[in-house]
Amino acid sequence: MHLPFAASERSTIGIEWELAIVDKDSGDLRQVAQTVIDAVAPADGGQHPHIRQELLLNTVEIVSGVSRTVREAGDDLERSIAEIQEILDPLRAELMCAGTHPFGRWSNQRVTDKERYATLIDRTQWWGRQMLIYGVHVHVGIEDVAKVLPIQRALLCYYGQLQALSASSPFWGGKDTGYASNRALMFQQLPTAGLGFQFETWEQLEGYVADMMHTGVIDQFDEVRWDLRPSPRFGTLETRICDGASNITEVLAFAALNHCLVEHLSTMLDEGKELPTIPPWFAQENKWRSARYGMDAIIILDREGNEELVRDSIARLLTELEPTAARLGCLAELDGVRTILHKGASYQRQRAVARRNAGDLPAVVAALVAEMRAGRPL
Repeated sequence: MHLPFAASERSTIGIEWELAIVDKDSGDLRQVAQTVIDAVAPADGGQHPHIRQELLLNTVEIVSGVSRTVREAGDDLERSIAEIQEILDPLRAELMCAGTHPFGRWSNQRVTDKERYATLIDRTQWWGRQMLIYGVHVHVGIEDVAKVLPIQRALLCYYGQLQALSASSPFWGGKDTGYASNRALMFQQLPTAGLGFQFETWEQLEGYVADMMHTGVIDQFDEVRWDLRPSPRFGTLETRICDGASNITEVLAFAALNHCLVEHLSTMLDEGKELPTIPPWFAQENKWRSARYGMDAIIILDREGNEELVRDSIARLLTELEPTAARLGCLAELDGVRTILHKGASYQRQRAVARRNAGDLPAVVAALVAEMRAGRPL
C-alpha cells in the first residue's frame, strides 16, 4: 500500500473549528446547519472554501486556508464567523462552542443526509450517535516525509498540556461528569479513534493502512481518526487533541502552541538532536489525567517517569518556545496561553458560571455564546 505524502511548505498552518448552533432564547441546539450551508454555497453549486458540513445538523465547521501565520489563519476564521452569524441572526440562533453542549441530548440530534455519515452511524451505532462533540484541529506543514513520524511521536510528550489547556467539556446531557474533558474519552470509543500507534517508519504506517483497508475497517485514510495523525493528502501533521474553544483568542492560542511545538521539533531534527519520546502507557495515562483533572493534572513528562503539575509545565514550555514563536510571528497568539493560565480554562469558567447560577446550564450556554461574540475568554 503506497501512501504518498503531499508536498507541503514547512510550518504552514491551517485550522479547523467545529461550531454548534444554538437557540438564542433557550440555549438548546438548533438543527439549521443545512440552512447555513445552502446560504453560503457558491453560485456554481460548489462548496464554500471555508464553511463546511459536519456529521450533525446542529454543527458547521469553519476552516482556514493554508496560511503562513496563525494570525492569517485566524482572519479566515473570523470572516467565516461573521458570514454565518449574519445568516443566523434572523433565525434567532447563535454560534457556540465547547467540547460538548452542556445540556444537549444526543438522542434528539439529526444526522446530515450524506452517505459517508450514514455509513459511520450504521457501523458505530450507539457510540456513533453519541458523538455530540466539538473540537479544534490544527494542521502544520511538514516539508519532508521522513520527519513526520518522529515529530508525531515527540508531540505525544505534550498531549497533556494541549488537552488540559483546551478542556471545555465538563458537562454531558445536563450533568457534571467530574471530568475537565468528557469529549476526550467519548471520542476514543469510535473505531480507529484515540491515541493511535507510534510507528517508527512510514512503511509501517503504510502496512497498517493496507491491513485496515483489506479488512474493511476503513475505505480511505481520512477514516483513521487518531488524536494526532499525519494527513498525507495535505502534507501536514494534524493535531486533533483540543476540545472545542468558545472564542477565537483561545483557538489561536492552541494553534500557536501547536505551531511552535512542531517547528521546534523540526528544528531539533535539523540540528541532529534526539527528539523526546514517551512510552504508550505513559501517553495513555497523560490523556486520562488531563481529561479528568485538567489544569490540576500531574502529568508524566518523559520516558523516565518524571512528573510535574501541568500548569507549571506549560509556563516553562512557553518560555522555551518564545524564540520559535518570534520566528513564526505568533508571539501575541502564544501569549493567549498565559491568559488561560490566569483566567482559567474553559471547563473552569463553565463550572464557575454554573455555581453562580445555582447549577443553571442555560446560563453556561449564554456565557459561551458571549465569549464567542466577544472573541475572548470572559
